[in-house]
Amino acid sequence: MRVYVPLTLPRLAQAHEAGELGPGPMTAYAVTPALREWYVSDDIEELEYAALNRAALASLRLLAGEPGAARRRVVLAADVPDGTAVADPDRGLDQGALGEVRIAGALPLAKAAAVHVDSGDAEADVTAAADALGAADHGDDDARFVVDGAEDHELLWYATQEIPNLIGAQD
Repeated sequence: MRVYVPLTLPRLAQAHEAGELGPGPMTAYAVTPALREWYVSDDIEELEYAALNRAALASLRLLAGEPGAARRRVVLAADVPDGTAVADPDRGLDQGALGEVRIAGALPLAKAAAVHVDSGDAEADVTAAADALGAADHGDDDARFVVDGAEDHELLWYATQEIPNLIGAQD
């Protein structure tokens, strides 16, 4: 199963140093039955893209809580054995939890397939979105518009061998 783990560049650096993400439990995103039903699609690439975008929003939430972190959303894509990532059946119909899964233990970085990171061009919009997130959550339509603006930026794909360059670029 492919999972998408939301991170920040400092958290990616910690994982790189430790050789793993964790300890668990941790939240990730994947193609769950609820996500599949919500998007009404059989195209696995579309569904994985939706799960990636859910993880990117979760990364934005992490950034909002880490004011010193570089303002780039980070998502680690990893392949885990079936059953490792489990959806909460009680949250299956909660739109905010679509695609959300829990991973009980640490996730070895060797399981990573790729890293998705915002380009430098996205930093201003991601910064504004992180700052507006609280107001957006409380129903402010203007703030929601700013948060949605971060989604206009596609995350770039990086091979896992490029992680040292990514974490070196956060300074």
